[in-house]
Amino acid sequence: MSALEFPSLRSLQVLEAVARFGSFGKAAEELSISPSAVSHQMAALDSELGIALFHRSGRSIMLTDAGRAYAEEISASFRRIESATRNFTKKGKSDILNIHSVVSLASQWLMPRLARFSARYPEIDLRLHASGDPAELRTGNVDIDIRYGTQPVEVGIAVEPFPPEPIMVLCAPSLVEGANGIRSPQDLARFPLIHSEVNLYRWQDWADDHGVRLNMDRGLRFDRSFMSINAAADGLGVCLESLILVRQDLKSGRLVAPFGPEGPSINCHSLVYLRSRARTPKIALFKRWIEETLAGDTVSASEIDVGGR
Repeated sequence: MSALEFPSLRSLQVLEAVARFGSFGKAAEELSISPSAVSHQMAALDSELGIALFHRSGRSIMLTDAGRAYAEEISASFRRIESATRNFTKKGKSDILNIHSVVSLASQWLMPRLARFSARYPEIDLRLHASGDPAELRTGNVDIDIRYGTQPVEVGIAVEPFPPEPIMVLCAPSLVEGANGIRSPQDLARFPLIHSEVNLYRWQDWADDHGVRLNMDRGLRFDRSFMSINAAADGLGVCLESLILVRQDLKSGRLVAPFGPEGPSINCHSLVYLRSRARTPKIALFKRWIEETLAGDTVSASEIDVGGR
């Protein structure tokens, strides 16, 4: 038998059953074949391997030491195949797509929309991981990474920026109500500012753009935008965030934009993946879905509540 040849699967199944039962007859019964067929299979396997697998004495059989060792290896292999098959069929999906994302985009925008992707592509099982650090794509553990901020040029890495995102002043409806509510940029000097310390565009940039003086030492500070958004919705101050993160909060009325859609639009997020895997079906489908979702997921100026003016 050459290095590339191996016994038939059927003969190995017979050997496993004989070793387990210690009997040709019981093995034959389980496999629905005759005892003589079992005997012939084992004789052929002896000849094929060039090593005696059994001691035969009349009707009794006993595995040789070599036969026992070989049968144990075969039995272990069948158990691994059975386990692999059970785990595979349990998943019920042909592909697993591992997505990594920055935390705020994952919680505020991506998670509420993933059900649409799963409904369209039920054969793809999604795994979403979120953290502030970029994923290492070359390990193969992550298929697509959604990152925040300017991305360095890396060999073999594709970076597709999201469309520019409007940055808006946001607060709870209660902060714009009444005679002392927010009406103009100058009014912000009377309210606590909520700072997202990792954002590309911050309160100092906004104050410079609007020619107002604001106390940057006041207010809450967070390293995640979703925490700033929730603090603003709770009436703890005024935050400055991307429209993509607050669409649902604006539509539900948890937040209002006292100055409307006014504000700069900047590239904040990017879809990042290995160029070598760009045509992998699961990655190509997710890219297309993201593009379609971003294009259709808009909020018109008339839908942005400016509060009780």
